[in-house]
Amino acid sequence: MRILALDGIHADGLNLFKQAGFTVETADPIKDPAVLSARLAGVDALLVRSATQVTAESLAKTTNLKVIGRAGAGVDTIDVDAATARGIAVMNAPDGNTLAAAEHAVSLLFALARHIPKADAGMKAGEWPKAGLTGFELEGKKLGVIGLGRIGATVARKAAGIGMQVAAYDPFLPATASGRMSVAMKPLDDLLAWADIITLHIPRTKETTNIIGEAQMRLMKKGSYLINAARGGLVDEEALLRLLDEGHLAGAALDTFVTEPLPKDSPLRGSAKLILTPHLGASTSEAQQAVSTILARQIIDFLQTGAVAGCVNLPPLTAEAAKEVGPWMPLMTALGKLASRLVPAPTKLRITYAGRTEALDTRPLTRLLVAALLGSASGRVTPVNALHEAAARGLEVSETLGGDGDGFDRLLRIRIEGETRAREIEATLHRGPRVVRLDGVEIEFDPQAHVLLMRNEDRPGMIGIVGSHLGGAGINIVNFALGAAGDGQARAAITIDRPMNEPQLASLRAIPGVLSLQQV
Repeated sequence: MRILALDGIHADGLNLFKQAGFTVETADPIKDPAVLSARLAGVDALLVRSATQVTAESLAKTTNLKVIGRAGAGVDTIDVDAATARGIAVMNAPDGNTLAAAEHAVSLLFALARHIPKADAGMKAGEWPKAGLTGFELEGKKLGVIGLGRIGATVARKAAGIGMQVAAYDPFLPATASGRMSVAMKPLDDLLAWADIITLHIPRTKETTNIIGEAQMRLMKKGSYLINAARGGLVDEEALLRLLDEGHLAGAALDTFVTEPLPKDSPLRGSAKLILTPHLGASTSEAQQAVSTILARQIIDFLQTGAVAGCVNLPPLTAEAAKEVGPWMPLMTALGKLASRLVPAPTKLRITYAGRTEALDTRPLTRLLVAALLGSASGRVTPVNALHEAAARGLEVSETLGGDGDGFDRLLRIRIEGETRAREIEATLHRGPRVVRLDGVEIEFDPQAHVLLMRNEDRPGMIGIVGSHLGGAGINIVNFALGAAGDGQARAAITIDRPMNEPQLASLRAIPGVLSLQQV
């Protein structure tokens, strides 16, 4: 498999791919979507940091890409919706840079409190800039933390450790939720009015863009401070400059910006009340090593075993759970393809996992079956976008767990309905992957093999006649399973050693007593 790593991914993570037998290619950040699209030809996994923008345009022609990995937390530089629509998993490594990002926010807090950048610049300019640089002590001050996830909670803990009063607001938690580490929770407006310093630690989404606009800044205390070391776009930069110029805010520190790199002519650069750093939150050697190795292990496990961790558009699946569902995966793909042949335009899919199902994570199995069912119709359908595609095509999918396994440890029941027909399949892994009933008739066959499904009159001699035709065509019968339907008809599943061409199938359909015959 081929890995394309951009933006300077740490060598430790790349070495893990090489040790796993993957081919690794590296390149500088790619800014042009057309160039990135061309580079993705034949690539199985793309690794990026924050410099390369992975857009819908850059993904539009991908046919082989299975996963995009972000060596860090935020995935706002990746069009996750476009990736999902094309069946591409998107992974990140949010735990790897938690400490680095939190410590950078705290360093900005100290830099604001003691005017460290101004003092340093003045000293290096030959001055003794002591006048006008009187700072303030952090102990006893009120810190408002917006976002109490991994990074925000770490900042809160460190701030409490130096004697600050800490409260928080989290837009992703209900208002009644208790804060982590006993941090008091407040509504956003109350937090803004209460705090001496506000620090942001949330992702940028449609809902959080400009979460701190002019109205919110005016709710803050006169002479208070603002820190954004999370994502560009959380703070209205124009409004921030206005309130700094007016003196309503005493100062601010930004590590992230709406446009990165920050343009040389940005008015932010001219504000004496702003501390600016070039998105250094995760820029420690420890963090870069950690995120690269965490991400590499996640992607290797995903590509080799189907385990899902750190994925923003697939449900998690541990390596242990992947081992449990792994044997079912080939069967689900085969059953999906079989179902697509039985009902070409399905409108309803009912899946029942019967028998002992308490240890079985069915989510990846259902997605895999739906992907195989829809994949033959059009487009690229994978477990990532399977349910999205099902909804878009008007296919109603439902699943049920538990119930009688009819003597099997686990029995899978599938009902596929279309406008004019409905078919039922029952399958198991007992003694290997196999269908055990088709439309209620007991016939066993391996759906992964070359199979002819036949409906015929239930009368003597049919097996012999059909067998003779197959022998005459040079087709070897591997298994012939026949079951009576109870209505004067029988159902047969004939496993053969190779697929048949259309003239050969036509000759079988012409046999008297053969009512229908389909190759699956």
